[in-house]
Amino acid sequence: MEELNATPVKDLAQFHGLVGDLFPDLPARDAWEQYRLSAEQVAFFEEHGYLTHIPVLDKTQVEALREELKALMNPSHPGHHLFYEFHSNESSDPDRILFHSLGHWRISPGFHDVLWNPRFVVPAAQLLGCRTVRFWHDQLFCKPARHGGVVAWHQDYSYWTRTTPLQHLTCWVGLDDAHANNGCLQYIPGSHRWELLEKIELAGDMEGLSALLSESQREQYRNRVAVEMPAGFAAFHHPKLVHGSYENRSDSPRRAFVINVFADGTRSASDEVLLTGVPPIPKGQPMQGPFFPVLFETPGSKNQN
Repeated sequence: MEELNATPVKDLAQFHGLVGDLFPDLPARDAWEQYRLSAEQVAFFEEHGYLTHIPVLDKTQVEALREELKALMNPSHPGHHLFYEFHSNESSDPDRILFHSLGHWRISPGFHDVLWNPRFVVPAAQLLGCRTVRFWHDQLFCKPARHGGVVAWHQDYSYWTRTTPLQHLTCWVGLDDAHANNGCLQYIPGSHRWELLEKIELAGDMEGLSALLSESQREQYRNRVAVEMPAGFAAFHHPKLVHGSYENRSDSPRRAFVINVFADGTRSASDEVLLTGVPPIPKGQPMQGPFFPVLFETPGSKNQN
């Protein structure tokens, strides 16, 4: 484990491993044996495009991340300049608040170390076809009680075409119990087989995507699944799976974080900046380096780069 300088503005992107003791530091083979998914779970993911109710945090870890989140949401945080994006409210409606940010892994030790959490990286490796897992970027999505905003129906990869090929995976983890009344995640089963749809405004019209769908897609669209899970549980989904979440009108907050990863061998598809503040990776070159570290290598596999 690398030692961490106590300076609060230290950029944790330079540390590619655990910097604290919130998560266990397990050898890859031990982690694989303890936390791998069943064949039935992997088959469900391949059929439906998602897998839910995977325990990744215990109560102590949930509470620690809630405390870090509270500090991170303050725009005057001393590490604020390290965020890739920071939106106190990404919605244009002040009565429908959606806090959304990217880059907190660089600032906060718990959110840094959760990337190497064995309960996350082992399922991620399996769902990527037992490939080496590289980090793409993280996100925070927080909806306050009674006036939390929406995350419109969308496909993640429509925002990620600056990387190729499509071999990505998203993991959503609740820091509160998530249910339909407070704006839990919702999926359209099987929509990972649809073509890539147009990118839409993430905190805009909840149903804006529906105008882009065929009649058969609209039929699937009506069969949405609400992912109600206790705090500390994760849902994994395919990068083309259509998903979103409705308003929080309950008396409790709905806080969550997202970890986005891709299989090693993914390449840049643009000469432009991929994430704000991160040096560009020339088009065609592998996505690697300090901001896109390897998180896990499946025992017996070989790193491609």
